Amino acid sequence: MVEENMRRKLIVGNWKMHGSTDQISQLLEEIESGSEQLLEDIEICVCPTYLHLGLAFDLLASKSGAGRGQIKLGAQNVHVEPAGAFTGEVSAQMLAEYGVSYVIVGHSERRQFFAESDQFIAEKFRAAQACRLTPILCVGESLDQRQDNETERVVLNQLDAVIAAAGIAAMKEAVIAYEPVWAIGTGETATPAQAQQVHRTLREHLDRLDSVIAKAIRIIYGGSVNAANAKELFSQPDVDGGLVGGASLEAEEFISICKSTD
Repeated sequence: MVEENMRRKLIVGNWKMHGSTDQISQLLEEIESGSEQLLEDIEICVCPTYLHLGLAFDLLASKSGAGRGQIKLGAQNVHVEPAGAFTGEVSAQMLAEYGVSYVIVGHSERRQFFAESDQFIAEKFRAAQACRLTPILCVGESLDQRQDNETERVVLNQLDAVIAAAGIAAMKEAVIAYEPVWAIGTGETATPAQAQQVHRTLREHLDRLDSVIAKAIRIIYGGSVNAANAKELFSQPDVDGGLVGGASLEAEEFISICKSTD
């Protein structure tokens, strides 16, 4: 059994394909203002669209400067190759040049709508780490898979595909996000007990490979996280924060979610 460790909570706002320059500027300003007192205790990351990364980078850079007490910048996707004839894609090196710290890989929307395989996601994971970006590896099951009692098989297969490609040591510089597909954008949320069970399964699986990494890695929950359910979710011993979708587009609610880590 893996013992609970003092892992710094991480809250990630995935803004998906939303926002104008005015909206992003106002949202980021409000989040910065409202979260200033939280940043010494927790880590906050926002993931705008590719088009808004430059704007967010400039806005964040105009503040106190890089360091522990600053909102981190994340990307929603990355390509596996460093350069080439891949129209519409963006490389990890390009993201790094804009001060990106985190990159989401394996999000269920990428798996579902863009047919990304476990192996392709593993390549993205490696590409991100090659440029010193921290991948947020998303794993999760569909409603049918949960009803067929296949949750454990699905999430561990998704995790093992990355470990097979990158090695267990690579998980030292990574985050895992458990996002049940049936709870994304549906208003449905895994109960705290359901989330804890899957998070514990993931951690115990890692423990069999490397106990130090298992204790240290942050496993965050994504699946209709909001201000009403965040506190109970984050109170679970193996839930180390959240990957927040729609609720991260409202500054007041997102800050409330961040405060729920107390």
